[in-house]
Amino acid sequence: MSSDSALLIRPERADRPEVVALLDALDAYLGSLYAPEDNHILDVAALLAPEVDFLVAELDGRLVGCGATRRMPGEPDTAGQPYGEIKRMFVLPAVRGRRIAEQVLGTLEQRLLAAGLSLATLETGRDQHEAIRLYERCGYTRRGPFAGYPDNGLSVFYEKRLSA
Repeated sequence: MSSDSALLIRPERADRPEVVALLDALDAYLGSLYAPEDNHILDVAALLAPEVDFLVAELDGRLVGCGATRRMPGEPDTAGQPYGEIKRMFVLPAVRGRRIAEQVLGTLEQRLLAAGLSLATLETGRDQHEAIRLYERCGYTRRGPFAGYPDNGLSVFYEKRLSA
């Protein structure tokens, strides 16, 4: 990022038109990789739920990325530990390579810790190579399925223990 570029990561409503456009771009990308039944997407209405924390990345006044967490109760697949699930991570292709996704992910993790959650989980697709590299670079390790996701060979599951 050049020194005159200002990245701001902030909460935003998922039903704002500029956010919906960003989510539509993400959905189109996912739709090019997987069949609809193999995409585990939170729609705009689900992103407005009280247990969801939705953030946008704004670069020089333009929305260029987003990410969310969904606070989840403990379940057998997390040994009863409540957790935050990372959802809807996306950065526009034109601005990739600037570590924007890392910054969004780091902010989401900080907000989970502030909410008292020290386990972050996520499901991503096996064909999303950039996402897999991001999560592994940021300290996520592979785990088994959780939250009722099918183990269909298309999904890759990760977790990270968060600490202050």
